This record gives sequence, C-alpha cells and structure tokens, in this order.
Amino acid sequence: MKLIKVHGSENDFYMLDAKQFDRSLTESEIKKLALQICKRNGAGLGDGADGLLWVDRASHQGPLGKMRVINADGSEASMCGNGLRSVSRYLAEQNHKQSFTVETMEADLPVAKMTELAAGVPTYRVQIAPVSFQAHDLKMHVNHEAKTLIDQSIEELDSNLKFTAVAVPNPHLIAFVDEATIKGDQLGELGRYLNNGTNPIFPDGVNVSFVQIQGKNQIFVRTFERGVGYTNACGTGMSAASLVSVILHGDQIENNTDITVRNPGGMVKTDVHYQNKADDSIDLIGNATFVRTVELDLSAALDGDFSQAKFSDTGEQVSYEKFISSLAVN
Repeated sequence: MKLIKVHGSENDFYMLDAKQFDRSLTESEIKKLALQICKRNGAGLGDGADGLLWVDRASHQGPLGKMRVINADGSEASMCGNGLRSVSRYLAEQNHKQSFTVETMEADLPVAKMTELAAGVPTYRVQIAPVSFQAHDLKMHVNHEAKTLIDQSIEELDSNLKFTAVAVPNPHLIAFVDEATIKGDQLGELGRYLNNGTNPIFPDGVNVSFVQIQGKNQIFVRTFERGVGYTNACGTGMSAASLVSVILHGDQIENNTDITVRNPGGMVKTDVHYQNKADDSIDLIGNATFVRTVELDLSAALDGDFSQAKFSDTGEQVSYEKFISSLAVN
C-alpha cells in the first residue's frame, strides 16, 4: 500500500487512499492500522503521527471525496481542519480541480486552493462548520441548568480562569491566558484530566486550548487535543479560538477579516463569519505539506512490522521550514 506523510502546521498524519485496496478494510483493521503506524519514539512507522487520514469515495453525490480522521489512540474525530487541508490538496491534484466540497463526518465542507503562504508552501482554505455552543452538542455537564458555557469559571478546574465551550463540530474548551501560563503545563494538566474518561464535566473528553492575544487580529493558540495530547497545531482548535476571540474580544479580533493565528508548529490564517446563526462558520487557511511517500505491505503494517517500508522524501519540508524561519524573524 501507499501512504503520504502530510502535515498542517506540523500537525502530522499519514494519509491513506482507501480506493487503492481490492477489498474494504474492516473497522477493526482501520483502527489497528492507525494504532500501529502512529506510535511515536521509533515504535511506529517512521516518526509516527498524530493520526490517520482515511480518504475514500463520497457516500453521496456532490463531494469529491470523503475524509475520516482516526486519532493516534484509535478514536475517531468528527473533523480535523489541518487534516482536511491535506486531503483537499490530494483530491484537488487527483481530480484537477481548484474548489469543491469534501464529505466529513458531520457535513460536506467547501474547500479551495489558495495563493501560497510562501514559496513552495501549498496552501488551502477549508470551511470549519457547523458551530454550536449548546451543552448537548458538546456532551458537557457543568451543572444541571447550564445550556452553554461562555466566559465563565469552572470551580472544579480553575477558579482563576474563564472558559468558553464550543463545538466546531469537535468539542473545544477555550481559555485566554498570559504568556507564562500558555508556556507552562497547566494546559496539559487540564487536558489530561478532561480526557481521562472519568471526569464528570466532559465524560467523552474535550480539546483544550489556551489562547494569548498578541495584537490586532493576532492570536497564539496552544492545544491539548483529545485522542492525541499536546499537538503542534489543531485546526478546529485554532478555528474555535478565533471564533471565541471575535465574540469576547471584538475590539482586538475582528469578524469577517483575516486573523493571524500562530501555533507551536507555524501559522495559519482564519476568517470568522459569526452572526449567532445556524450557518456560522470559520475559514481556515494554511499549508498542506506532503513530506514523504511510503510504500509497505498492509499485513506487515497491521503486525507493526515496518522493516521493509520504503520512504521517499518530497523535499517540501525544506520550504516549510524556511517559511517558519521567516515567521521567527518577523
């Protein structure tokens, strides 16, 4: 089988086109494959990954293809903004199209090729939707009466922080913090607690992001991702953070305009379209970098044997790292 190692802001995945197989893989095989190849520290395929992007035919007319996201721990995410950009590029190049829709677990989302952020950095725009602040969509249990959580403290977590919960459609818990806090491990402590499977607030887990406003229409986002842990970037997390920034800090972060979102893995642009209506959405614009291609036997991969895997670098990572270096200078 053939895979492509891809990333968006260093949120990395192995992308696999299901159409290459002469039979449909079972759900247990797909999960096992993700668990095996995504292991870090030399135990997985190459340097491992945050997840597996499963690309397949759309289940209905309209979309150019379908994306599923299997996290490194074998769980499945409703959506993945960084992954969707890579899948969009793959489908665009396979079908020679510039704009189209992709089927995700929650919705068919419009995507489009954009002007490169920098030389040699392929860039795509994807829509992040639907948006909901409702507790039942978040599977959130703060108390028996609360239907939403917007800029409020949660005593069980931290009385000094104020949180906002939003599903896009992945559930996210957002807090605005200072630089010292965003660099510390409080985010990890909260993330580990809220994703341990036994906490009463988010029993199904939640992505947790700390956000620092760095200037006019500029934010920094660090995320502890459900099913992954600390990640270099989370596309839906950056989108959710941008949305909440517009709502709570509209004097600094504006609606319907480009927002620069920095993250530990690089930078993306977002454009929030918020009117407190059912069709609210966020545009996420960023790199879709193909790092290398990999060929290996499916049976061996399922057994965790990667000794015969053949890797071929694309050279695109060099351009991405040059782009990141320019951000540090600026």
